Amino acid sequence: MDHNAAFQAYETAALSAIAAATDAAGLEKVRIEFLGKKQGQLKDLQAVVGKVAADQRPAVGKLFNDVRDKVTAALEERQKLLEKPKKSLTAIDIALPGTEFKLGKRHPLTQTMEDFKDIIGRFGFTVADGPEIEDEYHNFKALNIPDDHPARDPLENFYLSTASYAAGQPLQPRLLRSQTSTVQIRVMEQQQPPIRIVSLGRVYRPDTIDATHSCMFHQMEGLMIGADVTMAQLKTVLRLFATTYLGQDVTIRFRPSFFPFTEPSVEVDMSWGKDWLEIGGAGMVDPNVLKAVGYDPEVVTGFAFGLGIERFCMRRHQIKDIRRFYENDVRFLAQF
Repeated sequence: MDHNAAFQAYETAALSAIAAATDAAGLEKVRIEFLGKKQGQLKDLQAVVGKVAADQRPAVGKLFNDVRDKVTAALEERQKLLEKPKKSLTAIDIALPGTEFKLGKRHPLTQTMEDFKDIIGRFGFTVADGPEIEDEYHNFKALNIPDDHPARDPLENFYLSTASYAAGQPLQPRLLRSQTSTVQIRVMEQQQPPIRIVSLGRVYRPDTIDATHSCMFHQMEGLMIGADVTMAQLKTVLRLFATTYLGQDVTIRFRPSFFPFTEPSVEVDMSWGKDWLEIGGAGMVDPNVLKAVGYDPEVVTGFAFGLGIERFCMRRHQIKDIRRFYENDVRFLAQF
């Protein structure tokens, strides 16, 4: 008879049954089945030891004791594990002191941008995204900004590096975008009219930081291109947008201005108490910009606008200093 096979079969079956037991009652049934002295498989295994020849009995007896001890130890370990109290994820430890949990809130600028998307979406505009690190073509040239324009002065931008070279060919310098109008160019390069999109995000200019200026701020740029887009539509969109976000008591005015990428161009101001605060620029898309992306200015026209998100948020919540948005003072941010 193969004694080793019998002991191995017993051990395998016992350990498997112990591991499968999920409560004390089930484990007790396993104990009776495999370790019960009056009945069960252990008694049958003892009978095997009694039947072997006298000269083999010491070795077989030792094997029996080893298997029994191993199964007994596994049973006791499983019993301890099942006796441990189970922790509930929803249980409250009443012995602990009370704790006030303060949930975080979205930054007021994030809230403003979400509101902008909701309002402008009702006007049929969809949101387009683009990179914050740009090349000179999309940031300047395609927007009809000539090489000698003051806006291209290295001191008026955040260039990441000077021109680098690869295989003897110069690469365009890279800079942090100074306006989200770059997204408009990228959309027009890939899509034919009609177009009605807005782009929201960070822009960077080395302005002197004060109560209404920052070297990093947020813009929402809008673009509408079609067969018969007019200045009247642009002014209507901006007035409706401003009153929807700020309320009917806000007054919007338009001042003639100049931008290389729009013609005619206007500055947009909003009333704030007895004063006026500039909130952006707008105008009809310059024909040179349309030509740069392959559009025919004799067939399509369009308008574009850029609005300062911080200034809208300041006006709505009566915040007097733009720097408060970036100080990370929880006492200030928690109010919104």
